[in-house]
Amino acid sequence: MTADTALLDRVVQAGTAPDAEIFAVVKDAGLGAVVGVLVDEILFRCDAPINVMPVDIALDVTHESERHRTVFRIVRDRPIAILDGEEPVIRRELRMNVVDLVRRLYGRADHPRTGDFHDAFLPTRPADLTELPAIFASTNQASGALLSGCTVPRIDLGALSVAYGSDKWASFHWYTAHYEKEFAPYRDRPVRILEIGIGGFSGELGGSSLKMWKKYFHRGTVFGLDLFDKSELNQPRLTALTGDQGDTDGLVALAREHGPFDIVIDDGSHENEHVRVSFEALFPYVRSGGLYVVEDLQTSYFPRFGGTADKVAGPETSVGLVKSLLDDLHHREHATYPGHPTSVTEESVVGVRVYRNVAFIEKGVNGEDGIPRWMDDEAWIALGAIPPSAD
Repeated sequence: MTADTALLDRVVQAGTAPDAEIFAVVKDAGLGAVVGVLVDEILFRCDAPINVMPVDIALDVTHESERHRTVFRIVRDRPIAILDGEEPVIRRELRMNVVDLVRRLYGRADHPRTGDFHDAFLPTRPADLTELPAIFASTNQASGALLSGCTVPRIDLGALSVAYGSDKWASFHWYTAHYEKEFAPYRDRPVRILEIGIGGFSGELGGSSLKMWKKYFHRGTVFGLDLFDKSELNQPRLTALTGDQGDTDGLVALAREHGPFDIVIDDGSHENEHVRVSFEALFPYVRSGGLYVVEDLQTSYFPRFGGTADKVAGPETSVGLVKSLLDDLHHREHATYPGHPTSVTEESVVGVRVYRNVAFIEKGVNGEDGIPRWMDDEAWIALGAIPPSAD
């Protein structure tokens, strides 16, 4: 873990910790370094600017007697820029305590959006008052863009998928409604996510889904795995890894270095053999309480992907894997229990939820006992569950 990554991780964790932890991070790293982490996150989250006139906005982050100023230049059709060395024309000054800004970015989604900053609108008189209407309008629009980056996004995952160009909604698939339901309990947590398959065709870099997950999980750390080097995508909280999902040893090494994971999503080759290899290698490195997701189950019926050309998918397919997990979930009811050694999935699969072409496997402790195996007809009769024989 690099120094910058370690600092980012501490800041993310501090988002829901007591104030003393934020104070400790600032003391150890310095206010400027912490603000650098926060500004990177703000720039990632900001809505695209719509103001035609360029607007410079100052954000002053304070801590005790210190103040660190960052000036953003905001204008339509350009990335928001940080001014360094150029004399700005400040149209708005925002002042926020570092604790409040950390909470805004890495706290809970219901953190208040007002009442935690000071605001000075047009702190100096414009030289040309005839431009005042345009200045007002552009400053309002630029402020909205900047403040959108200082909050936890409240965005429909389907809309987010479309905005980033992911195919998980409104394309071949309609997955995001299921993802919203399954991922809701994890949204405010500092989760670690691995998605197999980064995408990108005909020379494109891909990474649409990775960016979508980074924005959706505002405290999350996102990893993507691809056969090809996509490290150009790397940014704070998002890392592209290179590897083969059919390589068990490589997957285990990856998981030991970057895991354990709260969520693993297989959106890779969709080859049925690869799906099974990846699951067997990575499921042990999913945290208890986490999820393993398998997309595009339809290839279980496509022979070119190793599927079965029939209405019943074979045991070597991804659907066959899901069926076997249902058996593992109920292993205590098997005639061979107890007495046979239990597998990882028998011990830790606690839920299997399947929607069209996508499955969510929940990990935990599969420790519930069922009806005692010694129960015989005499015992059932004693319970009144079955009537005694007429004889």
